Amino acid sequence: MAHQNSALVGLDLSKMDEVILSNIKKVCDLLKLKKLYVMHIAESLELPKDISSTYPDLMAPVDESIENEISKKIETLGLPADIEIEVNAEEGNPMDTLLKWTKIKNVDFIVMGRKSELEGSGKLPKRIAQKAPSSIFFVTEDMGSHNSLQHFLVPVDFSDHTEVVMEKVEDFIKENENAKIRYVHLFEVPIGYHKTGKSYEEFAEIMEQNARKEFQKMVENHHLEAYPCDFILNKDSIKADDILEDAQKQNIDLIIIGSRGRSNSAALLLGSVAERLVQINYKVPMLVMKKKGENMSFIQALLNI
Repeated sequence: MAHQNSALVGLDLSKMDEVILSNIKKVCDLLKLKKLYVMHIAESLELPKDISSTYPDLMAPVDESIENEISKKIETLGLPADIEIEVNAEEGNPMDTLLKWTKIKNVDFIVMGRKSELEGSGKLPKRIAQKAPSSIFFVTEDMGSHNSLQHFLVPVDFSDHTEVVMEKVEDFIKENENAKIRYVHLFEVPIGYHKTGKSYEEFAEIMEQNARKEFQKMVENHHLEAYPCDFILNKDSIKADDILEDAQKQNIDLIIIGSRGRSNSAALLLGSVAERLVQINYKVPMLVMKKKGENMSFIQALLNI
């Protein structure tokens, strides 16, 4: 598998930028990034005429000022010299412009912040997660408490998109001898189980045994080590909430989950579990894995405007 090594890092000039930048080295190390496009997008980069006339010292282009300020901050991070960095301040609708640049730069990842206590609505990351053609790394406010990213929680459902996640997890395992992987599979007893003559508990056991076989097949196909997998009977159909609760209890450094695309839609469909996790997870850093370039029609339409 070829290494994915470029990322677009979104900054909004809020306190969240400090969180993202202070953790960007961890992200670069984990994802083996070699190229960063650090970008701030604003609806307008023009100074009001009254301000520019009253304060002539502010006549320098706002975009250049922002780029210089971001560049100065990046210089203090101690990033490896072999990481190429490009800083841009752009004008336009934040979501549309970010998606455009994702396509133009052909990035493998988007790195964004998830706000909990810090100011800002935090709505953009959720919308980007739905429509971006690239994988997305969500930096949380609490990420600074994780000295390194080594303890991963990987929800699996044995679908094609789980295989995308498995390929990335395989890279993590090979390149980080201290990595700890915990898989989790939530299963349900199908409606109508009683027609089989089995009790709820009996059919739950059948479903779990089937899931264990599927998991073993997945491990063998991807030549993975036999890291533990928790098989959890989900009685209330609240899978994402259970996964997040488990991740917090186990002090997980990173949740890695796959999403699925839909070719006849302008937006990517994350899948109910991934989408719910994006909505509720403000605490645990998360990597949403997508097949790169899947369903590019929406981005191409933007580029043609």
